[in-house]
Amino acid sequence: MLATAILRGDYAPETVLPREAELMDTFGVSRTVLREALRTLTSKGLIESRPRVGTRVRPRIAWNLLDVDVLDWYSRVAEPLTFALKLQEMREMIEPYAAALAASSHTEETYTALAAAHAAMAAARNVDEWVRADLRFHLSVLTACSNELLIPLGTLIERTLEAQLRLNARRAEVYNASLAEHTAVFEAIGARDAAGAQRAMAGLLGVTRRRIEA
Repeated sequence: MLATAILRGDYAPETVLPREAELMDTFGVSRTVLREALRTLTSKGLIESRPRVGTRVRPRIAWNLLDVDVLDWYSRVAEPLTFALKLQEMREMIEPYAAALAASSHTEETYTALAAAHAAMAAARNVDEWVRADLRFHLSVLTACSNELLIPLGTLIERTLEAQLRLNARRAEVYNASLAEHTAVFEAIGARDAAGAQRAMAGLLGVTRRRIEA
């Protein structure tokens, strides 16, 4: 796949891609499929076409990693620990404050959704059920913020976050080892304790970081 080849570094930034015929042969695709792929990668900031130069890989700073597809592709080829820590840094910057916002701003509807996710975590009987419920819990916290600019963030990181949650569950002594930390977040949000929710989420993410680094 051309996108992952670029993100992996097979085609370095600032270099010109091979001609269409060579790319078609390399990836085993038709000219129509290749050109559609090139249009997609152009729209996502990975490449650009210039007259009399050809199609060039753009600098890394121009890549739109805040795109669901690009982030997913990048997660497949990035060094696993490095990527996990970068995603963790992003979560640590956002989720504790999101929990505080959720505590002060949640509605009956968004709190009910969060409660359902927490109940599903408590009832989970295996890793798969736990991970699905855990993902719902974190996405529900973002929704409960009542800030429409934060909600798309959940959609953005959903696929990569699910993979991280699954890895963390498998690294724990038992898959639901962090239930108590999630319960602390849930109860603080329910009590509309913004400071407590922020501390609880920071504590939960601290557990996550230690498992990643281990």
